[in-house]
Amino acid sequence: MMKFGLLTAILDGWTFEEAVDIAAGMGFQCLEVACWPAGKAERRYAGVSHIDCGRVCRDDAYAKYILDLTAGKGVAISSLAYYPNPMDADPAKRAAAIDHLKTVIKASAKLGVGMVSTFIGRDQYKTARENIALFQAIWPDLIKLAEDSGVKVAIENCPMLFGADQWPGGGNLMCTPAMFRRLFEIIPSPSFGLNFDPSHYVWQGLDYLKTVYDFSQRIFHVHFKDIKLHPEKLRECGVLAYPEEYMSPKIPGLGDVDWGAFVSALNDIRFNGCAVIEVEDKAFEGSREDILRSIRLSKRYLDNYLIGG
Repeated sequence: MMKFGLLTAILDGWTFEEAVDIAAGMGFQCLEVACWPAGKAERRYAGVSHIDCGRVCRDDAYAKYILDLTAGKGVAISSLAYYPNPMDADPAKRAAAIDHLKTVIKASAKLGVGMVSTFIGRDQYKTARENIALFQAIWPDLIKLAEDSGVKVAIENCPMLFGADQWPGGGNLMCTPAMFRRLFEIIPSPSFGLNFDPSHYVWQGLDYLKTVYDFSQRIFHVHFKDIKLHPEKLRECGVLAYPEEYMSPKIPGLGDVDWGAFVSALNDIRFNGCAVIEVEDKAFEGSREDILRSIRLSKRYLDNYLIGG
């Protein structure tokens, strides 16, 4: 049976202890914990750090504190989350992302979490073929580190292609079934898989149900986020516009994902990993109470579909 949880990135400004209390109080079973390095966020919902992975690696007492805290509240850590661009066109940004990703993998191993959720990345100025070559140069060593550490790497399928700063190619190569197949052929490791989010398929015109069945053995982790497509806007601006001109991220139940069919497909493949709510709905960003309400509403809606919810 899958475990139901929350991605902590929406709880920017709350402490880790507060995030665990919120999850426990709302009845969640797990947390995907945001683990960016300290510093200014480059985009919304990024830059949040509820666990200091560098400190985990060097401070046994801090690692024990995290494990004792979560165990005491009955909330497991589903994954350590860090979504950078490890294939950034800027060599300095690329190196920094890779370096911290290695730290997150090591921290996940030390905490016994065994999962890291992230992006493959992309050089937005290179072709897909050139990016595949870059992937071959960067990722085998990262997956080898994960394998040796007993950690699975779950890649989210978001194209990261939303604003002018991410065009023309976007910030994440691994976002379609065709690309999944190609990259899994290059690195067939059982430690390399997906953190699957159906919402990104809505605006791309892809089939998220077929993907669940086709990649059943590669789905390590799941995001519950929704997207509302605006057909009247799409007819005005076309598919070559920035996607947010014709779609909006929403909390589950307020968009176009068929959640009954999606959860049914996960049950069909006997997915028993962690599925977590990811909130990126601008309608719920007015205050802390709005954020907490978005989480409560999302959980209440999804509890209708989750066995034991």
